[in-house]
Amino acid sequence: MSTHGLLSRLESGDMHPSRREDPVEAITRHLRVLLNTRKGESVSSPGYGILDFNDVVHTYPSAIQRMQASIQAAIQEYEPRLRNVVVIHTPQAGDPSALKFEITAQLATKGSSRVLYFRTRLGAGGRVELW
Repeated sequence: MSTHGLLSRLESGDMHPSRREDPVEAITRHLRVLLNTRKGESVSSPGYGILDFNDVVHTYPSAIQRMQASIQAAIQEYEPRLRNVVVIHTPQAGDPSALKFEITAQLATKGSSRVLYFRTRLGAGGRVELW
């Protein structure tokens, strides 16, 4: 994971060691990578990522619970800056085909009680949008 951070800084030209990135921005960027990686895509860490929805869609309605569990497990395993992660499916009236989840988690820094909220949407081609 630290290689990704180094590559990001190289690409942006920001190699100044005194500049500290906002931890929430760094976590958000990492979650986008994590949730858009499918299990088995990373040679060095085959468990990194989430299930491919196309692989579980045939098990509907349990597919939603499987995706929810996959997202939660991936964040708990690969994002150590978060704790108490909860992922909830949020069905949308008028758009039954949209697969959306809300993620709530607490920053894992010592003495912090800050809670972060994220929303996701499984978009075209299986891409996960996160905001």
